[in-house]
Amino acid sequence: MDYYLISGPDGILVEEFALHQDYTAAGIDSAVWSPESGTWSPSPDVSRELRSDARLRALVTPVDRRAAAQAYARLGGRELPEEERLRGLFRQRQPLPTAAPLDLGSSPDARRYRILFAGDFDADGLANARAALRLEPADDPRVAGRAAGDGFAWELRRIGAGIAWCVDVTVRLGSGPAGLIGALLDHHRQAIREQGLIPVTVERFA
Repeated sequence: MDYYLISGPDGILVEEFALHQDYTAAGIDSAVWSPESGTWSPSPDVSRELRSDARLRALVTPVDRRAAAQAYARLGGRELPEEERLRGLFRQRQPLPTAAPLDLGSSPDARRYRILFAGDFDADGLANARAALRLEPADDPRVAGRAAGDGFAWELRRIGAGIAWCVDVTVRLGSGPAGLIGALLDHHRQAIREQGLIPVTVERFA
């Protein structure tokens, strides 16, 4: 699960991406809590606006569960509910558009994923992201770096000026258990989220 602290007014947003079998995103489940009401409520509108409104993003800080639990207690919520209980609060999914992967002429035993993020890095964020993803310099000025592993390759790419970033991941099928794809995509998504960007979707291009 992904946790976010909201300021002005204070609150906590909890999200979880719902995934298709191929690890692309089908939607976002979410719930928000505020100390004013003391209750949790479904929040598809908050999830949607977080990704489209830069002013709201400026009020939101991605955190891990431990930091969310500390904030929850500090704001008067006592003990943060376990994740299974939080999932029971996800009653209105924010659907994400899906489409068949484009035919880019890729090898039939390869897949290409894109993890899209809203926002931009701060002064240290890009360096931290490069280190977390083990990126090497790239010749293309639009690409912050590239890396490759056994059957996998990825690059961090800017989309527009201060608008969005993405991690493009190419996977050679059969290079390991299918679950490795999901684990790799989740690791890369969390590595960028930890630098303050907001994951928007996970899609396939091939």
